[in-house]
Amino acid sequence: MEQITIPIKEASFPQPFPGGLEFNAPARGMWNIVHTGMLLPEAHQIFVCARGCLRGVILTAAEMNAMDRMSWVGIEENDFFDSSMEENVIEGVTDILNKLSGKPPVVLVFVSCVQLFAGIDFPECLRELSKRFPHTTFVDCYMNPTMRKSGLTPDQLMRRQLFVPLKNTAPLEKNAINLLGSDFAADRSCELFTWLDENKIICREITKCSSFSAYQEMGKSSLNMTWIPQAVAAAESLENRLGQKHLHLPISYGEEEIENNYKLLAQALDLNVPDFSEARQSAGQALAHALKIIGNTPIALDYTAAPRILSLTRRLLEAGFNVTQVFADLFIPGDRKDFEFLQKNFPSLKITPTLHVNMRFANNGHLDEKILAVGQKAAFFTGSVNFVDLVWGRGFYGHSGVAAIAGLMIEAFRNPKDIESVITHKGWGCESCL
Repeated sequence: MEQITIPIKEASFPQPFPGGLEFNAPARGMWNIVHTGMLLPEAHQIFVCARGCLRGVILTAAEMNAMDRMSWVGIEENDFFDSSMEENVIEGVTDILNKLSGKPPVVLVFVSCVQLFAGIDFPECLRELSKRFPHTTFVDCYMNPTMRKSGLTPDQLMRRQLFVPLKNTAPLEKNAINLLGSDFAADRSCELFTWLDENKIICREITKCSSFSAYQEMGKSSLNMTWIPQAVAAAESLENRLGQKHLHLPISYGEEEIENNYKLLAQALDLNVPDFSEARQSAGQALAHALKIIGNTPIALDYTAAPRILSLTRRLLEAGFNVTQVFADLFIPGDRKDFEFLQKNFPSLKITPTLHVNMRFANNGHLDEKILAVGQKAAFFTGSVNFVDLVWGRGFYGHSGVAAIAGLMIEAFRNPKDIESVITHKGWGCESCL
């Protein structure tokens, strides 16, 4: 462990550790492309790929109790040599749809890396399917793990394709915005939404849509607001196709950036800059209260807990918490300022990878002292039963989001959890049959 953990003063940005053979910790709370696709109401997913790859996606749907929204077409090795790749997609999807009791309004058709390597004419497949089923919208989707580290990642691509069915609606509604990219419904108790409600601004998000027709209302909004960088490609695509403006206001845990985000949104909506001093004060009080309870207990965080893990780390350290370790393999561009601040002001903060092959030995199940872990991977690697089950920010935003996390830290500090039973559930917040 010690030789692969480094102090942040010695870390390079954005990738502090070299690539190589990787270990995947059994913490399953992060969402995958199946979970994300299920956000599109009334959509049916059809995966066309090899059986080995199918196993994972089918199990995801099964664990979600969503097998009625999932189908698949298996491919064999000979399909790559007899010119039947396109035919298999077209006829396989056709057969599936003809057997469904009702035709879904939208179908997400997935192909995999091997078909792309072989040069499948995927657009032609969808054109033919659209002719056969003119009342169904077909969306091209990709299960391509080979693209994890170049171009758009599978996660970014899936979030973009999720909004392909939105159509042009003119004129756009000036008093309506969309929140794009979050897996979880935004916490509507946030001061942001109170302010929007007061100004009669409608905020739509796919997590709130109960039907395909409700989802289509998102095409009427004049502005798309993104919280996480993985959603930027989706917003840029909609700006080009539908003329909806895009404003990236990333999740942050620092007071200055939170309030700057609100100022930018106020300018975009032509509204007065809001006064969130009460919310800011409440967040500070929540952190101070948590510090009194948690005291000098060591705290470890991991990158799956929040989109801006260094922003959260910095806020906790500045509030007086004893953050000793961050589990992360790389940092996003938005982390640079916080990274440089931490290097200068907290140079001994430990950075530990999660993918390094030697991390398979990290969890020995024995703790010399109580540790508060924030995030499932931090819990797994430290072996701490006192952990905040926080995945990708959980829909928290702004000052109220900081206060909410402070409350979760108190709860985790006081109430231990069974690590294995919690972190083995795929897709935090999704229904699970486990």
